[in-house]
Amino acid sequence: MIITRQKDLKEILKFIGAGTRVFIVGCGECSTTCKTGGEDDVKKAIKALEAEGKTVTGYSIPSAPCVAAKVKVELTKNRKAIESSEAVLVFACGLGIQSVKDNLRLDRPIHTGCDTLFMGQVDSKNAFLERCSACGDCVLELTGTICPVTRCPKSLLNGPCGGQDKGKCEVDKDKDCVWILIYNELKKQDKLHLFRQTKPPKDNSKSAKPRSLSV
Repeated sequence: MIITRQKDLKEILKFIGAGTRVFIVGCGECSTTCKTGGEDDVKKAIKALEAEGKTVTGYSIPSAPCVAAKVKVELTKNRKAIESSEAVLVFACGLGIQSVKDNLRLDRPIHTGCDTLFMGQVDSKNAFLERCSACGDCVLELTGTICPVTRCPKSLLNGPCGGQDKGKCEVDKDKDCVWILIYNELKKQDKLHLFRQTKPPKDNSKSAKPRSLSV
C-alpha cells in the first residue's frame, strides 16, 4: 500500500492560483484507506474549496488511478465536467497523479492534493507502518522476513551497530533494534546459520531509477 497524507488547504489553493473551476480525482484504493482520497475525503475537500470561492465541476474516484485502463474509463465518463474546468486536482499518491496526467488527453494543469510518504502495511490498530523500500534485491529470506533495509535507520545488512542498547535502536530508543528482532526470529526458526552468513553489499543497480518491467 502507498501511504499518503493530504496537503494543507492553503498549499493546495496556492497551487491552484487564480483559477476557480476545478475537477477532482480521488483514489478508491490506497488513498481511501489512508483517508486522503476516498469519497468522504473528496466531499470534504469540495466543501473547503467552495468555501474559498472555487467551483468544483465534478469529481471521480477511480478504483485504482495508477492503472491506466481504470483511470481512462473514469476520465472519459467525466470528460464534459473536466472540459468545463480550469484545472484538475488529484487526491492520490504520486503514481496516481502522474497516471492522471499521462491519460488525461486534455490541456489542463494537474495539481497535487497529497504528499506520498512511503510504501507500508496496515496493522491491527490501523497504523501505517513502513516495511519495504522496493530495493529490487530482497533479503527477507535471509532475515526471518524482517527487512533491515527499511526498518534499520542505517540499513545495515550484517547485524546491529555498536549503538544498540539493551535491544533498543540507537537512533530511536523507543523502537526495538531490528537486528535483535531478526536474531530472535531466526533463532525461533532454528535458522541462526543465516545470521552468521556475511551478506554482500546491495546491488544498487537493481534500484536504479526510473525502473520498468514488462509482463
